[in-house]
Amino acid sequence: MLRTLILALALAAAPGHVLSQQKLRVVATSADLKSLAEAVGGTRVDVESLAAPEQDPHSIELKPAQLARARSAALLIRVGLDHEPWLAKLRLPESVVVVDASRSVRLIQTHTPRLRVERRAHVHAYGNTHYWLDPANAVPITAAIRDALAKLSPQDTRFFDTNRNTFIDALTKKTEEWKKVLAPFHGAKMVVVHDSWSYFAEHFGLQIVAAAEPNPGVPPSPAELAALFQRMREAGVKILVTDPHSNPSLVRQIAAQGGAHAVMLSPSGDDYIRLFDDNVSRLVAALKRGGP
Repeated sequence: MLRTLILALALAAAPGHVLSQQKLRVVATSADLKSLAEAVGGTRVDVESLAAPEQDPHSIELKPAQLARARSAALLIRVGLDHEPWLAKLRLPESVVVVDASRSVRLIQTHTPRLRVERRAHVHAYGNTHYWLDPANAVPITAAIRDALAKLSPQDTRFFDTNRNTFIDALTKKTEEWKKVLAPFHGAKMVVVHDSWSYFAEHFGLQIVAAAEPNPGVPPSPAELAALFQRMREAGVKILVTDPHSNPSLVRQIAAQGGAHAVMLSPSGDDYIRLFDDNVSRLVAALKRGGP
């Protein structure tokens, strides 16, 4: 028994033993990044999202408990650019490794300023931040997450690689399915309330004619709305894409006067693949109702 106890103590003291048994604490700024981190990290990570999928991601009020968990995490994964202006409140210690997922993906609209409600430019105010809605961008994002986790827990590198490869294989197969069901609507014209869907539309061959918000988070003026309605009628737009936090009265007004069917799509979700499954299903149903 004594020899067994000594062996157990020796194993516990061995380098990497604690890390191999304890989960790495990871904090993500969005549910989507949380899902991708879980796909790579599997049973070796414990991941929390600071923002719920249904929240407006640009205006989160962090609770003291969330601040504490973020500051004690091994890894924080963020969307980057100007997506999380509230993140400056964290004041993370140097011990927290930070992955800015925007640095690993192809960005679009990089020359389009993004403004606050008070019409002052954000810091890092260039580039559409909703890049995770292009499923192809999950490849570099998960690679960045894998690299960070492997540095924190080198003995688990092969485990992280296997998990990531399995996830990418599943995502690739699902992406082909989504493209197939959307193929009959290639080039379909849409108007969006918030400019969340440019990556999604580009990947699946859809066309966004206009965004109701002339600048993200800035409500359209009456003159801007009138111009939008005219543009919708001239382009024959039949689909209006809304987000969960879109203003309901604005949605009703645009749908009625622009002559479009409103469909609510979710820009964020707890399960990355299911997010696309649900959005593609809703969009296809709306496109069928809207006609050519």
